[in-house]
Amino acid sequence: MIKILSFAGSARKHSYNKCLANAAADHAEASGALVTRIDLADFPMPIFCQDLEAEQGMPEAAQAFKQLLIEHDGFLIASPEYNSAYSPLLKNAIDWATRRQGDEPPLLAFRGKVAALMSTSPGALGGLRGLVSLRMLLGNIGVLVLPDQLAVGQAEQAFDAEGLLINGANNKALNDIVSSLVTTLERLQ
Repeated sequence: MIKILSFAGSARKHSYNKCLANAAADHAEASGALVTRIDLADFPMPIFCQDLEAEQGMPEAAQAFKQLLIEHDGFLIASPEYNSAYSPLLKNAIDWATRRQGDEPPLLAFRGKVAALMSTSPGALGGLRGLVSLRMLLGNIGVLVLPDQLAVGQAEQAFDAEGLLINGANNKALNDIVSSLVTTLERLQ
C-alpha cells in the first residue's frame, strides 16, 4: 500500500495551508493511499546549528519527524509563502531531517521520495512564489517533485467552515495533483 505523509509548513492553529493539506490527504485516502497527517507544531525543534548537533545530537522531535519521512513513500506538502519563499519552520524541519545519523546513507529521508506541492494565501497568487524555492530545495536533496502544483489565492474565501475547498475548479485541480502522486508512487513500486 502507498504511504503518504501530509503536512503544512505552518504552525498556526487555523492555518489555511493546514486546511489544504487535510483536503489533499482526504483525496489521497479516497484514492486508496494510507495517509499520515502531521502538524509541524507537534515537532518543536531548535534552529539547526551544527554546534548544537555536535553537543546534544539530533533533537527528539527532529528524529521523530525524520523517521516519519523515512517510513513514507511520498509527501503532500502545503507551504505558506513568507516573503516570496517557504516558511522558516519548514526549512528548519527539512534541515534537521537531512542530517545523517550513524552509518545511514546520505539524505535517507528524501532520496527516492515523491512530493506534490501546494499552497494557499490571502493574496491573489496563493503562495505560488514560495513553491519555486521549495521545489528547488526538494529536488536538490533527492525528492522527485511532481510538475503540477496548486496555488489557491484569496484563502479566506477559499474554504468553508469545515476547511474544505469551496471552488470546484480548485478541488478538481487538487484531486488531479493527488491522483498523480498516488499513480506515480504505484508505478514506482
